[in-house]
Amino acid sequence: MKKYVNAFVMAILAGAAIAIGGAIYLATENKVVGAIFFSVGLFTVCTKGLNLFTGKAVYLFDNKPLFLVDLVVIWIGNFAGAWAVAALLSLTRQADRLTETAAALAETKANDSLLSLFILGVFCNVCIYIAVDSYGKNSHELGKYAGIVFGVTAFILAGFEHSVADMFYFAMAGRLFEGHVLLCLLMVTLGNVAGGVVFPLGLKLKDYLTESKK
Repeated sequence: MKKYVNAFVMAILAGAAIAIGGAIYLATENKVVGAIFFSVGLFTVCTKGLNLFTGKAVYLFDNKPLFLVDLVVIWIGNFAGAWAVAALLSLTRQADRLTETAAALAETKANDSLLSLFILGVFCNVCIYIAVDSYGKNSHELGKYAGIVFGVTAFILAGFEHSVADMFYFAMAGRLFEGHVLLCLLMVTLGNVAGGVVFPLGLKLKDYLTESKK
């Protein structure tokens, strides 16, 4: 139980970190600049060892089946963290500005088709895989952090769907607990999982084929 409590707390902090990045994006008129500085969220997650669902999902097949329970706990913790930041920001002088921008984003996402949300979720987590795997395995210090910035900036500017960022946007728009919105989040989540394992499985297949030729 202690393991899951710890995982949940680290997930709340991760959700809050991503929400802060989302708030920066909403508050910045220049979307390129906003996308770049959104990466402070994933930077915090990686450097502090927090539990972010999209980052953990890329290692799904490197863990035992029970890891699925961890992912559920982390998703709920991210949800709580993103909602908490939105709830607190709604009490500040920034509320009107952030809510107006978030409402427009939320409307676009909620009116999208479930298939579109799924596919955009897939491509988002391909970018997240590039970011987190670069941080974890790149031998060059600059490469570690460049991977985070480029991966995050790419998925935002491309309009891909990140489940935890979407939690914050919907929460800031006051729509997080709508039934259809929760369904949209579920489809983005499934897309994130599918996209997160594309490269890991492809690399495992490459290793397998390489070994079979020896």
